[in-house]
Amino acid sequence: MSATQQNGRAAVPPSRRPVVAVTTGEPAGIGPEISIRAAWAMREQVNAVLIGDAAFLAMVAADIDPAIRISALSLQAVRNGGLPHFGANVLCAIDIPLGAHVTPGVLDKENGRFVLATLDAAIEGVGAGWFRAVVTAPLQKSTINDAGVPFSGHTEYFADKTATPRVVMMLAGQPHALAAPAAAPDRAAVAPPLRVALATTHLPLKDVAAAITRESLAEILDIIDRDLRGKFGIASPRILVTGLNPHAGENGYLGREEIDTITPALAAARERGIDARGPYPADTLFQPKYLEDADCVLAMYHDQGLPVLKHATFGRGVNITLGLPLIRTSVDHGTALDLAAQGLGLADSSSMEEAIASALRMVEASQQSERT
Repeated sequence: MSATQQNGRAAVPPSRRPVVAVTTGEPAGIGPEISIRAAWAMREQVNAVLIGDAAFLAMVAADIDPAIRISALSLQAVRNGGLPHFGANVLCAIDIPLGAHVTPGVLDKENGRFVLATLDAAIEGVGAGWFRAVVTAPLQKSTINDAGVPFSGHTEYFADKTATPRVVMMLAGQPHALAAPAAAPDRAAVAPPLRVALATTHLPLKDVAAAITRESLAEILDIIDRDLRGKFGIASPRILVTGLNPHAGENGYLGREEIDTITPALAAARERGIDARGPYPADTLFQPKYLEDADCVLAMYHDQGLPVLKHATFGRGVNITLGLPLIRTSVDHGTALDLAAQGLGLADSSSMEEAIASALRMVEASQQSERT
């Protein structure tokens, strides 16, 4: 059985396969390996163009499977002539030279700017029409900062490079199979997709309350609603919103953010036609009986929503940046330097494969939205 048959999608002729960029991430981590494995596994349904050092990627590919062939293209050649259509027996790599030799598991600041150059090439390629989406392997923020470039993450970098004033981080995934309740033994064991967006991201907990305003929530809800419609093909998105405080503030006894900020923002969103409900206590919201009626949950801060999602979907989760003028997905894990140091074959490419598959689904939904 082919890889495409296994994941339920039929092979597509080369000229009709969507083309997505796959940036290969921190070279000393597992990014190159999982990028190659995922691109090769899905080669009959999507042209996943690797962006990284082509010679290094070819060496890694040969160690993974001698059957994997990498065809190198210079960035200038692609600028001059575009990307060729290639068959399922070869992977294309746009060559971005490394800054230093790679030792698996060992960071080198000389490769910090190399990683940024791969992101720049992917962003350029979307603007030039080479790619319909970007999928990013994990990078190491410290290496880029050590290279002398202030850097806080993929999300912020893409927002800055595309001049996007606000973006929203969302993680999504298919929860692992659940046992059917005793009261409903005929209910399907597979839960609906779980999507969790964040009102704030990488902030100290002491700064979260001040960062949540009616204005910021309005912008965030607008972005979520718009992208669920345009990039996910959901005609009438339903968004459930958590409170900030325990028990959603308990009528003001445990905080007034729900009364003064969140509830008015939700009311205003509903007046704009957005189906935003809440605020709900976060400790009870993540139950099937509520999630079955939701297309997305908006959590107020990082560790309020993501532990639940990662527990339910880890290894198959996808990080998606909403609000960008392009489609960008990523894995739900980091560089795993410890695994990389032990050699090839230990890293699981499932999340990268799902990130590519999610990007492909978003491309299809966006194309359908553009036609209607």
